[in-house]
Amino acid sequence: MPRPHLCVFAFVMLTLCSLSPCATAQKNGLEVCPRPAEGSIVPEPADLRSVNGVLQVDLTYRNYLDAAGQTLYCYLSADGSQSPTLRLHPGDTLILSLKNDLGTESHAVTRPMDMQMTPIPDPCASAEMTAASTNLHFHGLTVPPVCHQDDVMKTLIQPGDPPFEYRFQIPPDTPPGLYWYHPHVHGFTAAQVLGGASGAMIIEGIERANGDVAGLPERVFVIRDQNLVNPKAVPAKSDSLSLPPALLDAEGDAVNTGTGTGKPAKDLSINYVPVPYPHYRPATIFMKPSERQLWRVLNASAITYLNLQFLVGADAEALGVVALDGIPINENGLSTNRVIWQSHLGIPPGGRMEFIVKSPPEGVRGTLITRSVNTGAGGENDPERPLATIISSGAAPEPRSKLAPSPVPLSPPTSVWLGHVKPVRTRKLYFSETLQDPKDPNSPTTFYITVDGQTPKVFDPSSTVPNITVQQGDVEDWIIENRTQELHAFHIHQVHFMLLEFFGLAVNEPFLRDTVNVPFWDGKSPIYPQVKLRMDFRDPNAVGTFVYHCHLLEHEDGGMMGTIRVEPKSPEPQE
Repeated sequence: MPRPHLCVFAFVMLTLCSLSPCATAQKNGLEVCPRPAEGSIVPEPADLRSVNGVLQVDLTYRNYLDAAGQTLYCYLSADGSQSPTLRLHPGDTLILSLKNDLGTESHAVTRPMDMQMTPIPDPCASAEMTAASTNLHFHGLTVPPVCHQDDVMKTLIQPGDPPFEYRFQIPPDTPPGLYWYHPHVHGFTAAQVLGGASGAMIIEGIERANGDVAGLPERVFVIRDQNLVNPKAVPAKSDSLSLPPALLDAEGDAVNTGTGTGKPAKDLSINYVPVPYPHYRPATIFMKPSERQLWRVLNASAITYLNLQFLVGADAEALGVVALDGIPINENGLSTNRVIWQSHLGIPPGGRMEFIVKSPPEGVRGTLITRSVNTGAGGENDPERPLATIISSGAAPEPRSKLAPSPVPLSPPTSVWLGHVKPVRTRKLYFSETLQDPKDPNSPTTFYITVDGQTPKVFDPSSTVPNITVQQGDVEDWIIENRTQELHAFHIHQVHFMLLEFFGLAVNEPFLRDTVNVPFWDGKSPIYPQVKLRMDFRDPNAVGTFVYHCHLLEHEDGGMMGTIRVEPKSPEPQE
């Protein structure tokens, strides 16, 4: 007799198949990154968990051209799982072997016989930066920015190279939460991330930081964007005739219409289930009736902002935020069970949000949507659209993972809370843009992020002179100003920061993040919008040279990136 839980799962699958297609794209000799069909059940990414303090992973990085002519990318584990979630504990060691097989589905990567004895270029000092080059950035982790750990400035792995090993320890004081991995090759990051090159990382133990999530089932949702499958389609709604004409920028993306509707700049998917324009057929998520779950949501989009809302009918359900950008929101020593309840959650590209959600009663459906985001007159169009239908059923299978029901609380932090540290200095940086041909408004745009007082320059990966130098142990305040008419998302590697002011107004948000929106300029005001951040360079794992940039990856690839060097702390003077 079949086990009861298997019968339940079969019932759910049959129910769903009566509603929408269940088949995924078929594998064949060329299709190495298969994707689910529209309307499918949202699958859970495979989990790769550390054992005895070590997570050893072999990933192969591949791509192929799909039927729509788009290049898809994926990380395949040894068992064929696509873009698995890497799960580790603080103090664990990650040993990740990455094999670059890009391009091998369309043409063989071979070396001539007379070159077989030629030494392979050092991937830790490679200058060969091409569309087929790759590396990995472990977004949000404070691990050293050096080769084999989290260096993205010199590490370049080429097709045909032997597997490249990443090996590092998760610092024992790493906050428990959601992080992620993706390629970071300057000039080619956007194309690879748009093609699906991303995966989640979880540092376990969030229930130890916040007892309100103890015992909850958990789900990981990676929301990605991609080029439009139906770029020539008109909006499906009947009011589409009243919309302004769809304008495109130099990259071919739909420009913000200011209406909250219209053609989006990019399509979205949830755990690779596509929800394409113009019909936006949502994916499906099953939950048990009135069940509380912890959802870990990663915005792995290259350029798309999210503004998530959980609707039951016309009502927005409250979502209980417990962590932001991988760090529990009580990290500043406030009450250990802090939850902030919100009706909608804004997540910039690269950002993460972990929150408690409660499913509707039996037989009642909910909808996960992303509301429209105003990205400014020069920004991409991010209209409102559904992502998934939530179906409450007693037959729904439980998520694969469940948090410990009786966790041992984390020890209180030993370092002084960042908000209580006096900064040693204040800096100003600003975003700006110029048209390559000022006489042609449709010409390509050059993007800059500039330290005030320096000359605007596009990022130069060959430069050895950092834009900013600080000393390990410093805390600084940075003012990030936006002199453009589009929204930007500021991100820095290796460290986190606290938002102090937004558009010149103090905010009460005493928690840490690694990505933040910088509001757009209206083109008329004599005062540019800005945010004020408190930057934390106290962690010795941040010593080295790394980057900060706009996390809209077209902007990063277009030059909107700079470097910072954290020098080792000077030794204490001898008495």
